[in-house]
Amino acid sequence: MEKHNGGFEEDKLSEHSETSYTENKKNTLQLVTGGIDPEEGCSNVTLIELKQKSRFSEQLEWYYSPAYLLFWVGLFFAVCYPLFNHLPTGVKIEEEANLPGTFVAQRAESILIRLDLMGPKIAGDYVTEVEMVQFLLGEISKVRDEMRSDLYDMEVDVQRSSGSFLHWQMINMYQGIQNVVVKLSSKSSNSTSYLLVNSHYDSKPSSVGTGDAELMVVTMLETLRLMATSEEPFLHPIVFLFNGAEEQPFHGSHSFISNHRWSANCKALVNLDSAGAGGREILFQGGPNHPWLMKQYKKSAKHPFATTMAEEIFQADLIPSDTDFRIFRDFGPVPGLDMAGCYNGFVYHTKFDRYKVISRGALQNTGDNVLSLVRSISNAEEMYDTEAHSEGHSVFFDYLGLFFVYYTESTGTALNISFSLGAILVICLSLWRMARVTDRRLGTYARAFGLQFLLAILGFLLALGFPLLMSVFYDAGDRTMTYFSNSWLVIGLFICPSIIGLVLPATLYLSLRPSEKIPHTYHLQIVGHAYCVFMAVLCILLTIVGIRTAYLFMMCVFFYLGALIINLATRLHDKGYLWALVLCVCQILPYLYFTYLFHALLVITIPMTSRKGMDANPDLLISLECALGSILAMVFLAPLLNLFRRPKAMVGGLTLVMFIFCMISVSDVGFPYRPTTNVMRLHFLEVHRKFYEFDGSISLEDSGYYFDLQDRRFENPLLDKINLTGITRVDDYCETEMFCGLPCFNHRWCSAVKDARWLPRDEPVDLPGTPVLQFLNKTVLGTGSAPRARYYFEVSSGPPRMSFFVQPRDGVRMLSWSFLKGMLDNPSVYKPPYHIFFGYGSDNSPVEFFFEMTKDDGNFDGPVVELGISGHYMSHLSKRDATTRKFIEDLPDFAHPMEWPSSYERYIF
Repeated sequence: MEKHNGGFEEDKLSEHSETSYTENKKNTLQLVTGGIDPEEGCSNVTLIELKQKSRFSEQLEWYYSPAYLLFWVGLFFAVCYPLFNHLPTGVKIEEEANLPGTFVAQRAESILIRLDLMGPKIAGDYVTEVEMVQFLLGEISKVRDEMRSDLYDMEVDVQRSSGSFLHWQMINMYQGIQNVVVKLSSKSSNSTSYLLVNSHYDSKPSSVGTGDAELMVVTMLETLRLMATSEEPFLHPIVFLFNGAEEQPFHGSHSFISNHRWSANCKALVNLDSAGAGGREILFQGGPNHPWLMKQYKKSAKHPFATTMAEEIFQADLIPSDTDFRIFRDFGPVPGLDMAGCYNGFVYHTKFDRYKVISRGALQNTGDNVLSLVRSISNAEEMYDTEAHSEGHSVFFDYLGLFFVYYTESTGTALNISFSLGAILVICLSLWRMARVTDRRLGTYARAFGLQFLLAILGFLLALGFPLLMSVFYDAGDRTMTYFSNSWLVIGLFICPSIIGLVLPATLYLSLRPSEKIPHTYHLQIVGHAYCVFMAVLCILLTIVGIRTAYLFMMCVFFYLGALIINLATRLHDKGYLWALVLCVCQILPYLYFTYLFHALLVITIPMTSRKGMDANPDLLISLECALGSILAMVFLAPLLNLFRRPKAMVGGLTLVMFIFCMISVSDVGFPYRPTTNVMRLHFLEVHRKFYEFDGSISLEDSGYYFDLQDRRFENPLLDKINLTGITRVDDYCETEMFCGLPCFNHRWCSAVKDARWLPRDEPVDLPGTPVLQFLNKTVLGTGSAPRARYYFEVSSGPPRMSFFVQPRDGVRMLSWSFLKGMLDNPSVYKPPYHIFFGYGSDNSPVEFFFEMTKDDGNFDGPVVELGISGHYMSHLSKRDATTRKFIEDLPDFAHPMEWPSSYERYIF
């Protein structure tokens, strides 16, 4: 049987032999142009003539295929890229008279510059505990002077409190933490439901924190001013919390929600933070279980930017960050919206997070959204009884920043299942129509669909597998993060392999298959049908397991279903390849959305690979994002390469592009780091440690650098830049010492301590100070069958951040202590060695504590417990000795150190 390009193949002459050749020709022409119902007239059409007369059944020439792909690439850069980067024009102070009630970016900017010049703001430092508090009180006083005192009341409180809570695998303990809190209320309102607006003004060591999160602080100040001078009173009081210890972590927010007199009345939250500097802020967490908050965001946000997918990624701990939202949610609980700056995460927690990287447009964007949101929620009727409106999770997303969509999870479930099942039914109708048009058995098309469905599964797996395989190969060759400074490399490294995998099975089948009775144009439609059914099945499965990101697959199915219905209704379904034109037009909207969404995710997550840790291959996450984005955007468009002659040549061209990008990536272009803009994060402590034995003797005293390496490249980029002779892992110490004998700072440091590096130094570290531990006394409380003893200690003269590490000896069990009891009450979750992190702000009084323990043999005269005390002198004002300064000066310009001196003493009692 002769094979024809894209047309119908000759099968048999019409069984109605009485029909003349002329009538057959007439019917053929009518069928091609849509003038005859194929169900009525096609049985008299010879299939060879149908192919010859249909000009729309010919495959296009191969040289159009690159233009086809470049069209979609150009569409992204023409529409998505500028919309993603669009920022409003910042409003100037002189324009305020003509724009009453509008956020004035220039005023916020002027405050931001002053904050920037104050330098780093580490909790416990004078600048943070005194100067910053006075600065905020001064700005609030200016607002009070402008306030409409006939309409509003303002109360200001500087909170100082102490407390503790369990977070991660440690007890988070604080003392004298300060918050500046303002309550603004309308005199005409008697509501006892408050809206809480929170951000923090402290920063990490070496970082000024202009983006994280002073931008949000000045946004709150300008919002406070506008609300206090508004002619329109609001229903519910607003509490502005300027918290002074988020980076500790979360001491300020826990202090407020646990101890402040206004906290019990806070019924909703707008939390503001940042993981970058400049650009748009993203709404990445909401609720939980309060969809009315999404309604308020939809109604008020002038520049929406949000996605359920970001929420689920964040809550799956795939992002190495956290915010105060967790504290308000878990310890309030206060439902709310969590918004954060996410652009230019390369400068996050570095000395390059300064005013100069934040545009006035970014301030205007954030200010417009926050001001509108505060106005909306403070007037929301739901605030009177928020629990009555707790109706489950939401599905939410913006479309290219143009508008915002949200609906409840239950509505999402109905939509996902309805459209998925509807698509499957309409595809069945399409297969039936194909069979009628070609006068074939339905089983012929069912078998063809079944085969294409298997190939669709294979294509999906290849589209995922090829990029993931690339990431594994690059990791094996110590070449991860090649895209870190040149993100366009992901096009060749991960996106091209994904598209190749997506199109390869169908292309090989359509190119190499033996002659069949099904026309090429129908076969190509069946490829799309198979992918649609597969996406529908995935959508249903994800919905069943409660993954709200299933809306992405529903969107795929919805627009394909729309195109198919149009093609069936207009009969373009049966007119050669005209159906493909309708499909392409209908795919423009989802293509724009998916490329916009995954571009946003890459902008957010690529900078995070430099602080993802040493355990996980960061390329896996980036390649997975590229693969999913490519699949969702191109699942119905990539197979249309088979509209053109020689589709295998186009697959070969994509392979060539991939090869070229691979060659570029292993050159100097692929070296991840660049000075100033894309730095290597180098976290290390200058440690002086002493190990005291039970008899008081010192078994070890040494100094060195303790490296908590932040990315998968380990120390390798530094080896030929500075002298690291003697650097080693700490495996031997991990066998004998708690936390490998190192003063790990917090849970993240402690969880990765086994992968730490230790570089000995000959000169002892000259510490700014050392915490003083006093063993006060020991009291034996019981004898006989239940012997126990209590040991009392005091730690004084320590820095604002200290850690206590506790390890009962063999045969000893901790019964009680003066710290939070929750850790001892959950032995299956919290196992020794225990970590108690302590931070103080304005109160540096000594810490007193006790341990109450039991021992199997009842003998408390020998060793019972190991106690480690570390002091972290994180402030930039703490002295670094000459050896440390020289070591830092010798670092390559692409390495950004976050370092501080640290003491560590281990005792046995």
